[in-house]
Amino acid sequence: MLDDPRVSERRGPLTLRRLWLLAGAALLASALVGSAAPLVAADEENGGHHQIAGAGRTIIEGGTGAPNYIPVTTVLAFHANGQGGDFECLALAPMTASGAAGSGEFDVNAMYVTGSVTSVRVSGGTAVLKGTAVVTGLGAGAHQPFTFTVKAGGPGATATLDISGLTFHEILLEGQITIQ
Repeated sequence: MLDDPRVSERRGPLTLRRLWLLAGAALLASALVGSAAPLVAADEENGGHHQIAGAGRTIIEGGTGAPNYIPVTTVLAFHANGQGGDFECLALAPMTASGAAGSGEFDVNAMYVTGSVTSVRVSGGTAVLKGTAVVTGLGAGAHQPFTFTVKAGGPGATATLDISGLTFHEILLEGQITIQ
């Protein structure tokens, strides 16, 4: 069974082509970022009145992009206020090409982001969290600045993560995001 090529394919590293496709999709989504809300820094006294929290499962809009459009899902969790916060996001992709057996199994760790929120901007139902993170996989590096723009709501709510020169536009499939 270990000599079966399908087993070794599923456990092998994410191919360079798939990583470039994922990076291309992220760059295409970069035009969707922006907010004109005032900044509330983590060390400002009045920043403590906003509470932003969320957790759930998302899908990256457009997946890896053309030409293959490989789907990418994420599991994310975060919480922040004017005093700071934490951010976690794990991106998973299928090892097997779309349409093949096993293509719906999201078993490849494409990227992991774990970091601290250092500032929060809130305008209506939208929050912008900024901070620094450690990134593994795509865009790997320590002390990477990130911006996470998120809208309040349940499934269908949107979020955009900018990190390591990449932008990911996500749609919440399961979970909840609250901004108070």
